[in-house]
Amino acid sequence: MTDDLIDSGVRDARGRLVTLTAITDDNWRAVADVVPRDDQRDFVAPSAARYLLLSSREGEWTSLGVRADDDVVGHVMWGHDPDDGAHWVGGLVVDAPRQGEGLGRAAMTVLLRWLTAKPDCVRVRLSYQPENVAARKLYAALGFTELDVVEGDEVVAELVL
Repeated sequence: MTDDLIDSGVRDARGRLVTLTAITDDNWRAVADVVPRDDQRDFVAPSAARYLLLSSREGEWTSLGVRADDDVVGHVMWGHDPDDGAHWVGGLVVDAPRQGEGLGRAAMTVLLRWLTAKPDCVRVRLSYQPENVAARKLYAALGFTELDVVEGDEVVAELVL
């Protein structure tokens, strides 16, 4: 990422500007403290701190903070598979008290616009558990098509450009 802020002019349902930001000394704690609702913990990590650790320790993912105006409201991460050229999205979490405000859709829209503008981006993939109805509905609305591929216990979906 060349900038510390990704801004596509996307707003959430409340009219706030949703941007993605690099993880920095100033915001990492706020991002780490992002937690899903209790009923979502079967689908995502219990806090964004786990995703931050995956990004920093494994080197395959890049974590980004999700902001609504100036407030940190979530986390998302992305990666690139050099073997097949796919860009991947993972670890989308919107803080529990902020859900239902269109932040997940807005964050995904910003990330997808940024990823698909990359010259080497030919497809974007992600995965989710089949029981995660909200994720399945969101990703289908964004143009993802489920593949006949399973990673662990998750369905893989793809957005072909």
